Amino acid sequence: MHIFVGATPRYAPSSIMQIIKSITAKNIFNKYPDIKKQLWGGHFRTDGGYIGTVGDGVTTDIIKRYVETQGTKKKRKVASK
Repeated sequence: MHIFVGATPRYAPSSIMQIIKSITAKNIFNKYPDIKKQLWGGHFRTDGGYIGTVGDGVTTDIIKRYVETQGTKKKRKVASK
């Protein structure tokens, strides 16, 4: 799952990610309670994650393009060159 989020600098990106992960997991478990039985240890996600931020040559457009091309043939072709 990739999410592009904008926030003020006073919020730590890791805190935002944890809140999003908690809320989405809770909503999915409420909607599909039996899914916990199929998951590793009943957890919806692993503890890790990746956070990229805009700045130092990385623009909003670069991040959006990265998110939009994840898992696509276009991305795989670019990555293999």
